[in-house]
Amino acid sequence: MQVLSYADLKSRGIRFSRQWIHQLVLAGKFPKPIKLGKATTGFVAREVDQWIEARIAERDRAQIRGREQR
Repeated sequence: MQVLSYADLKSRGIRFSRQWIHQLVLAGKFPKPIKLGKATTGFVAREVDQWIEARIAERDRAQIRGREQR
């Protein structure tokens, strides 16, 4: 299992601030981090990848709906 740091999120194209990620987590709109140590957290890579894939699927569904409405 791969664990991602905040810096690793940026390498996956997620350029949100820590504060915004925290707000998304609280709203249930981003994977919850796991506690790795007293002051260290990380994100499960598989969960982040699934989140990204869900954003892509949302985009694709919206494009299909847009075409159907024409």
